[in-house]
Amino acid sequence: MQDQEIGRIGRRIFAEGLVTGNFGNMSVRTAGGYLVTRTGAYLDDPGPLVFVPSDGPAPEGASREHPVHRAVYAHADAQAVVHAHPPHAIALAFDCLEVLPRDTEGRLLCPRIPVVTGDCGSVALGEAVSGALRNSAVAIVRGHGTFAWGRTLEQAYLATSAAEHSCRVLWLLGRSGMQN
Repeated sequence: MQDQEIGRIGRRIFAEGLVTGNFGNMSVRTAGGYLVTRTGAYLDDPGPLVFVPSDGPAPEGASREHPVHRAVYAHADAQAVVHAHPPHAIALAFDCLEVLPRDTEGRLLCPRIPVVTGDCGSVALGEAVSGALRNSAVAIVRGHGTFAWGRTLEQAYLATSAAEHSCRVLWLLGRSGMQN
């Protein structure tokens, strides 16, 4: 069932241009850990998921971003995490510390989008992202992409999509709404 839901959401993420190629990853919480997409998996056809325990080393093949997923699950009431590479969000995050959406959906779903920095797949990035997600459904990693959490995979996806839409609107408005 979780494989089917990850595939369904992955196809939506890919169709919306929130990822390209085999970038991005997703996970869902399970007893004792979480299931995550494999390193190099295409989100529109992710294949088998990898179980990562809450503690201890991750098995071979788990997404290289597994430390970020683990940190989010440790510090949030998350049941699902989506990591995407939405281009407008990435572009806007180079110049600001947070994004404040001006469109209605963005103000509703992600009224404040923090921007963090860190090396891909690092424990430090996990701490930065999980800290930012304590007060937001989505955060942008400068130059890299978004991480969003939800009580369902659908919620995490919707936060990702809303953040990209808001960033696209801000881009079209000439970037007003960014907080330096």
